[in-house]
Formats: sequence, C-alpha cells, structure tokens
Amino acid sequence: MASTSPQQNAQPVAASAKPTVFVVDDDAYVLGSLRFLLETDGFTVRTFRNAAALLNAIRAPAADCFVIDYKMPGMNGIDLAGRLRTLNIQSPVILITGYPDSGISARAAAAGVKHVMLKPLLEDSLIKRIRSAIQESRHGSQIR
Repeated sequence: MASTSPQQNAQPVAASAKPTVFVVDDDAYVLGSLRFLLETDGFTVRTFRNAAALLNAIRAPAADCFVIDYKMPGMNGIDLAGRLRTLNIQSPVILITGYPDSGISARAAAAGVKHVMLKPLLEDSLIKRIRSAIQESRHGSQIR
C-alpha cells in the first residue's frame, strides 16, 4: 500500500491544475454563457468585454487559451489576436464569429489563429477545441 500512496498524492496535484481561458466578447449574455460552460467543465475563466480590457489586464498570469469574438467595437478579434502575437503571447486563440465570410479563416491564420468557430457554438465542440488547442500548445512548447 505504501507504494501506491505517492502515486495517489501525485495525481490530484496534476488534476487540480485547471487551465485558464480568457474569453473576450462584447455581448454580456455570451460572456456569461461561456463562463458558465467553461467553469462547469473545469476551466478557470476570466472574461473581458472588449480588446482594450484584455490588453489592460494582460500583465496578469497568461491564459492557456483565448476565446475571442471576431466582431467587436474598437478592435476586432483578428486584430486582437495579432496584437497578442506582437506582445509575444503564444497561447492558442480560438476565434468565434456569428458573421462568417469567405476570407475570415485566411485573415485569422495570418494573425496566428488556428481555429475559427461559428456561433451559435456547439458546447462540446468548443470544449474539445479548447482542450485540443491547449494540449497542442503544451506539446509544442516541450519540443522547443
């Protein structure tokens, strides 16, 4: 029994390290819904109503993943993703939009965004995409 005890103690430490997701959307209802969804699934969540609010708070511990709305006043989600990259923030960005157009994926990719999802979001799809993006990011940083 003594040999299994250290393993049991090690597992809760790893399980308790909850990934942090920063969500940026100008719609308070969407922010609340995404916060509830992600917290229910075990993420730590910080929400921001616009790009400026996120950029002002970016000195806080970095996010493991960003979920950013495309169409927002002031600065759109693609421009915000590009700004994060210029600040050398390499955490994955998932762009969400209710206004798809033919060039959005190419513009998003140019700003370092690998994933674009359409609203309304399918809950399981977003959770899977966030977990996959975080895992890919962590795996990539171990290789470097």
